Amino acid sequence: MFVCKRNSCRSQMAEGFARSLGAGQVEVTSSGLEASRVHPTAIEVMAEIGIDIKNQTSNALSEFQATDFDAVISLCGCGVNLPPEWVTREIFEDWQLDDPDGQPLATFRRVRDEIKIRVEQLLSRF
Repeated sequence: MFVCKRNSCRSQMAEGFARSLGAGQVEVTSSGLEASRVHPTAIEVMAEIGIDIKNQTSNALSEFQATDFDAVISLCGCGVNLPPEWVTREIFEDWQLDDPDGQPLATFRRVRDEIKIRVEQLLSRF
C-alpha cells in the first residue's frame, strides 16, 4: 500500500512503478488520507517513460483494511497521521518526498525518478 495525502501524484506514481517493475511479484494499490483524482501531470510524466497510470483510481485509506497489507509506504510524511494499525505492518516506511502538485514539470520528473529508485529498492527486499 502506497499512501499519501490525496492519492493524486506521488502514491499514484509509486503504484504505477510497483505494478510495472514488480509484475507477478507483488500486489499493489495506493490510497490517500482522502480520495482525490489521478493528477494529469503524474499521468503525463509516467507515460513519458512508458508506464500507463491513467486507469488507476484515487481511493481513500478508509476503504481498505491494514491487515490486508504487509508493507505500507507513506510518500509525503503523512505517516504521523495514519491510524496505528497502518504503521505497525511488517514494513512501514515514510519516504517524505516533495509534493509536485502545482510545481513545474521538472519537479514532477525529479520526484518520479526518486520514486522509481525507492520502489526498486523496496521490491529488491521481496
